[in-house]
Amino acid sequence: MSTQVVLITGGLTGIGRAAAVAFAKKGAKVVVAGRRDEAGKALVKELRSLGSEAEFINADVRKEEDIRNAVDKTVTRFGRLDVAVNNAATEGQVGPITEQTAETYAATFDTNVLGVLLCMKHEVRVMQKQGSGNIVNISSTYGHEGAAFASVYVASKHAVEGITKSVALETVKSGIRVNAVAPGPVDTGMLTRFTHTPENKANLVTKVPMARVGISEEQANAIVFIASDEASFITGHILNVDGGMTIN
Repeated sequence: MSTQVVLITGGLTGIGRAAAVAFAKKGAKVVVAGRRDEAGKALVKELRSLGSEAEFINADVRKEEDIRNAVDKTVTRFGRLDVAVNNAATEGQVGPITEQTAETYAATFDTNVLGVLLCMKHEVRVMQKQGSGNIVNISSTYGHEGAAFASVYVASKHAVEGITKSVALETVKSGIRVNAVAPGPVDTGMLTRFTHTPENKANLVTKVPMARVGISEEQANAIVFIASDEASFITGHILNVDGGMTIN
């Protein structure tokens, strides 16, 4: 596999950070995008210590100009964009539907859905000119299931999977592959916040046949695989990485 140029949004923590490290270990040139300069610079230092040419770009996925800038800076710096991992997300306000508002909806959808849409718009723009590229959106097992007390988050991840499949069809003749990785419960800050109520924690953890919560590195390995040449005939696919949580 030739050296890949990889852009990761939401790349400073959790699955995004683990993916950045995993790509760096494979020799990729990695650009991480996020909103915290100090954390971004620290991560870049770590990636460079692994031998990667790495850069940090401050970007908010809810702002189109930020995304356009991140994509264009990546191409200016490295000459192309081979892989885009759209990982930035929020769990939003967890709770019953009776507590949801237009504001809680917007706060979740602006990041989880609008952010993915804007990222894909500009990633596809440059990848079509190249005639190649891989886009990996980070969904969730809740992108194709329901979850009590998480209706807005679940709806946003259903939307991510719909966008993934639709854009895969749009770009299949352009040499671009578009897939999603759907993690089950993963030991991240988001999971901690998401399971702050006993009801939610029990609902999540007891559904995992492997009787454990996953780790970010397992998700990162799946992301690296589906963006690799070994997965060259896979597009429009939702890859569950959940320890069997969604086995029917």
